[in-house]
Amino acid sequence: MDMAVSSVRPLYIPPLSEDQAQSGTLILRDGTTATIRLAQPTDQTAMKAFVERLSPESRRHRFLLADTPPEDLIASLCDSSDPRSRLTLVVTRLLGGTLRIIATGAYLARDVTTAEVVMAVDDAFHGKGLGTLLLERLALLAIRNGFVRLWAVTHADNQAMREVFRESGFELRETRAGGEIQGGEMEVELSLLPTETSVARSEVRDRVATAASLRPFFCPRAVAVVGASRDPASIGYRIVEALVMNRYQGPVYPVNPKAAVIASIRAYPSVKAIPEPVDLAILSVPRDAVLDVVDECAAQGVQALLIITAGFAEVNAEGRTLQDQLVEKVRAYGMRLVGPNCMGLLNTDPKVRLNASFAPVFPPYGRVAMLSQSGAVGLAILRSSTYLNMGLSTFVSVGNKADVSSNDLLQYWEEDPATEVILLYLESFGNPRRFARIARRVSRRKPIVAVKGGRTQAGRRAAGSHTAALAENDAGVDALFHQTGIIRVGTLDEMFALARALGGQPIPSGRRVAILTNAGGPGILCADECEAGGLTVTELSEGTRRLLSGFLPAAASLKNPVDLIASAGPEHYRRAIETVLPAEEVDAAIIIYIPVDISNTEAIAQAIRDGVAGGRAAGAKAKPVLVCWMAEDGRERSLQVGDEQIPTYASPERAAQVLGKAATYGEWRIQPPGVVPDYLDMDFVRIRAACKEAARERGEGWLSVEEVRTVLTAAGLPVPPGGVARTPEEAVEVAGQVGFPVAVKLASRRIVHKTEIGGVRLNLADARAVTQGFAEIRDRVARENQLDAMEGVLVQPMFSEGVEVMVGVTQDPLFGPLMAFGLGGIHVEILRDVCFRVTPLTDRDAGEMVREIKGYRLLEGYRGHPPADVTAIEEVLLRLSRLVEEIHEITELDLNPVFALPPGQGCRIVDARIRVGAVTADSRNSK
Repeated sequence: MDMAVSSVRPLYIPPLSEDQAQSGTLILRDGTTATIRLAQPTDQTAMKAFVERLSPESRRHRFLLADTPPEDLIASLCDSSDPRSRLTLVVTRLLGGTLRIIATGAYLARDVTTAEVVMAVDDAFHGKGLGTLLLERLALLAIRNGFVRLWAVTHADNQAMREVFRESGFELRETRAGGEIQGGEMEVELSLLPTETSVARSEVRDRVATAASLRPFFCPRAVAVVGASRDPASIGYRIVEALVMNRYQGPVYPVNPKAAVIASIRAYPSVKAIPEPVDLAILSVPRDAVLDVVDECAAQGVQALLIITAGFAEVNAEGRTLQDQLVEKVRAYGMRLVGPNCMGLLNTDPKVRLNASFAPVFPPYGRVAMLSQSGAVGLAILRSSTYLNMGLSTFVSVGNKADVSSNDLLQYWEEDPATEVILLYLESFGNPRRFARIARRVSRRKPIVAVKGGRTQAGRRAAGSHTAALAENDAGVDALFHQTGIIRVGTLDEMFALARALGGQPIPSGRRVAILTNAGGPGILCADECEAGGLTVTELSEGTRRLLSGFLPAAASLKNPVDLIASAGPEHYRRAIETVLPAEEVDAAIIIYIPVDISNTEAIAQAIRDGVAGGRAAGAKAKPVLVCWMAEDGRERSLQVGDEQIPTYASPERAAQVLGKAATYGEWRIQPPGVVPDYLDMDFVRIRAACKEAARERGEGWLSVEEVRTVLTAAGLPVPPGGVARTPEEAVEVAGQVGFPVAVKLASRRIVHKTEIGGVRLNLADARAVTQGFAEIRDRVARENQLDAMEGVLVQPMFSEGVEVMVGVTQDPLFGPLMAFGLGGIHVEILRDVCFRVTPLTDRDAGEMVREIKGYRLLEGYRGHPPADVTAIEEVLLRLSRLVEEIHEITELDLNPVFALPPGQGCRIVDARIRVGAVTADSRNSK
C-alpha cells in the first residue's frame, strides 16, 4: 500500500510565549509588564471595581450599556471552570499597593465551533496593546478547546476594538448588525486558523514590546545604585566607581541610609528620596532586603532592576522560594529584572557609556553583543575583548535568568542597529522551543555564535551545581543549533576568533578559498584544515596564474596555496592579493605571513592593507579576507582597511576553522527557511481518542500492536496490510488475506524487543509454516514465563527489497519531541549512524536528515542496488513530526525497520512501538 496522497498546506504556528497560555506575563507596547491569568470566583469584587472604573463610553462599547452590568453577569465572567462553555482572562497590575484588574477578555460558546469574544481595557491603559494581547491568548485557548471561530458584536464607532480585530491578522469578516454604519452595531467574525499574516504580526508585536522593555537597561536616563558603600573593596562602591570612571552619560545616584557622600557623589538614604526620575536601579543589598527595595523602586517609577545580590535559586529551596516572590512582585509592578546573582551589564555606545557592573575593564566600542550566564566567564570575556581589541556593543551577565532571558535579549539585539553579531555563553535553557523559534529568525539577519557549557557528563554536573540547571541532552542542543543557524563552538577562544571575523568581514558566499603564503608548511597546514572544514582549496584559473607569473619570482608556486616564497616583499604581497581576491574562482582568501626579516614586518602589514583595498576596488567587496600573522609573540591583532577590520590569527589552522564555520553559516542563511506542512488527511481526533483511552485504562506505557496500527493508519503513515491474530487459525486466515510469504511476530505491550526472545518468524510460505511459527513463538514465550504477556501475533507480508531505515521520537524534558533518523534494523545500534532534529520539522529539515547520515549512499543506490524512495521517507518524517507535535500524549515512538522501496513505490513500516503518558502542551512552553 502506497502512502496516501493528500492535500498539504503550510502550517503557520503561533509564537510560543515564555509561560502557559492561561497564565504568565504580558509585555505591553510601552515595555512595561502585566500579569495575566484565568478569572476565579474570588475575583468578583475586583471585577466589579474594574467595571466601575471604566468610563461610560468604555462600558457601552464593552457591555453595550453605559451603566454597571448586573451582578450575575459579573459573576459569570469570573467562572472559568468549563472552558468548553466560557472562559475569562484577567490582566492585573500592582497600583498604589493594590493589585487591580486593568483588562479582561472572555469567550462564551455560541455553538460547538463558534464563541463570542468580549474585551475591556482600563481607560488609563488604552493604546498599550492590551486588547491585541488578550485576543491572542483567547484565540489560542479557544482553539485548544475546540472552537474554530470567534464572533463579536460592537458599536460601529468603536474604532479601537475594530482595529484590534483587524490588526490581529486573522481572517476577518465584518457585517452590519443593524442601523446605520456610524450609529449601529457591527458583527465581527474571526477565523482562528493561524495565517502567515497573523503569525508575522504577532512576532513583530512581541519583538517590539520586548525591545522596549529592555531599553531602560541599556539606555537609562539615570541610574541608582542601591547598596552603594564607602568601602572601596565592596561591590556597591565598585559599581559606582565603574559608572563614574567610564563616563556614564547620565546622573548616578548612590543610595545608602548611613552615608551622605560616596565616591565624591552625594548619596541618598532611599530610592524614594532621589529627586529625579530613575530608569535603572542596581541592587547590591543583603538578600533579605531586596523585596523591600523593589517596593521603593516601584514607588519611584523605576522601570528596570539589575540585581547583583546572590543567595536565591542558585543556593537552595529557600532561595528558590524567595526568587519566585521577587519575580512575582517585579512583574506585578510592571518592571523588568536582570539577575539576581549576576555581575551586571554594559553599553559601550559613546552616547551612553554605561558600565553597570563590577567589571574592572570597559571594552572598546564595537558591533558585537554578548550574553554570559556565568559571572566569572563574563569577567574573562570582557578582559579578552579588551586584550584582542574586539569591540562590543553591549554585554549582559544574566545570572539566574529569573526574568530577562536569552530569548528576550535575542529579540532586543535583533532590533538593535548597533549590534551585528551575537555571542552567547549558555549553561541552561529556559524555554528552548521559544529560543529555537526566535534564534531561527534572528540568525537570518545576524550571526549567533554560542558556547554551550555542560556538553559532557562532568560538565553537566558542574553546570547543575552552579546554576541549579538540569542536565540537558547534547544531541538536542546540536540539533537545535543546527536548525536555527546558530554557530556552535567548543571554547571561548574559538568564539572570539569567529566573532572577529563575522564582525569585520563579509559572510562567505561560497566555499572556494585561495591561500597566499610566504612559507610552504603553513600553507599546507592551512589547506588541510580548510578541506577538513568543508572548504575547497580551489584550482586557480589559467588567467589568474598568468597574472601572478608576471611579477612573482620564478621559484614561487602558482598553484593554490600560492607560495610567494620566503623572499617575498611587500610589493609581492600587495599585487598577489590584488590579483587573487577579485578572481571569479575565489570566494574568500587566507593570507599567511611568517616574519623572515623583522624590519620588514610593518611594511608587509601595510602591503596587505593596500592589497585588500585594491582587491575591493576591483570588485571583490563581498569576499572575506583572513590573515594568519605568525609573529614572534603570537598575539592576535587586526588590520584596519578604511572602515573594515581584517582579523588576524596566530595559526593557519585557526584561520581555516573560522572560515569553514562562517561558510557553513553563509550556506544556511541563503537557503529558504522551509515550511512546516499540514497534512489534511491526518485524523487527530481518532488518534487522540486512542491514546487517551489507552492512558486512561492502563496508565503510562506502550500501546498494543492494534492501537499502534490505529494511530499510524489515522496519521496517513504507510502501514502494510495484515493484522493481529490470537490463534493459529486466525493467523492462517490473515496470512491468506495478505498473501504468502508472510512474517509472524509476537504482539505484546510488555515484551518490547521481540527478536531477543525469539518472537519473530520470517518467510513463512504456507499455512502449515504459519501454524508452526505461531506455536514456536508461543512456546518460546512460555519458556520465559511470560505467556500472559502474549496478546497474539502480528501477521504481515514479507519485504525482500528496499533499504532498512529507522525513525524514532523521544520526549526530551527540555526540547520536547526529539526526532532521530538513521539506518534501520540492527545497524542503528551497531553503527550509530543517526541524526537528530527538534520538532516541528520543516521540509528542509526532513531533507537534511535523510541526506546527513553516512548511509545515505545506500539510499542513492549502491553497487547495483536500486535507490530508495527518498521523497516517501521525507514524508514519513514530516507526518511523524506533525503527529507528535499535535498529540502530546505520545512520549516515545520507534519505527524500526521502515523499508524504503525503490522510487515511486513508497515506504513500509514493518515494526513500530508507541508509548503514551501524561504530557500537556503547556508543559513544553514553561520557562
